[in-house]
Amino acid sequence: MQCYASHTGTRRNLAALRAHGWGLLVSRGAPPSHWNPQGFEDYVLDNGAWSDFQQGRSFDADAFERLLDKLGAAAQWVVLPDIVAGGLASLELSLRWSNRVLSATNRVLIAVQDGMVPTDVAPFVGRKVGIFLGGSTPWKLAQMALWGAFCRTHGVHYHVARVNTERRTWQAIAAGADSIDGSSGTRYAVTIPMLTRAASQRDLFAA
Repeated sequence: MQCYASHTGTRRNLAALRAHGWGLLVSRGAPPSHWNPQGFEDYVLDNGAWSDFQQGRSFDADAFERLLDKLGAAAQWVVLPDIVAGGLASLELSLRWSNRVLSATNRVLIAVQDGMVPTDVAPFVGRKVGIFLGGSTPWKLAQMALWGAFCRTHGVHYHVARVNTERRTWQAIAAGADSIDGSSGTRYAVTIPMLTRAASQRDLFAA
């Protein structure tokens, strides 16, 4: 399972992330001075909706366009614009952006949100369109296994957001996640080896 850390300018943390094979998540929600993959070949782009949600601000479409133009071509995937806990309104927003984002990158992820079910997104996933498990924390934890099963059935990439503990990492593994992201390694280099070991474990109960 591939791990990604959100942006950090701390050399010690960057060195630890590289040493343990992590990638970098570059977010539109960060200042443009942080739109820098720091030399990581494995990096992904986030639309910044979670930062907007936390800070009570509107989505900045122009800034997202600039981030796409700057880094989209080499990104492993990009999260389509979404609305945190926004249900089908979030899906509608993501689909409006899908063609534009796919013109700038090789793979996009639909951020599934509170109230959405697999049949809502089944017509839209495929080789270039995967799933990003977002939403509120209680909903995400309750639905993680369900979305993992959906992604396995459809053969699409499955990413679980905001994973910062060993327990949450093991839950993501059990759900069949292909990748996770978190800010723990961004802030505390000492947690990187622990989370890397957790992410390298296999689900002992998997078939």
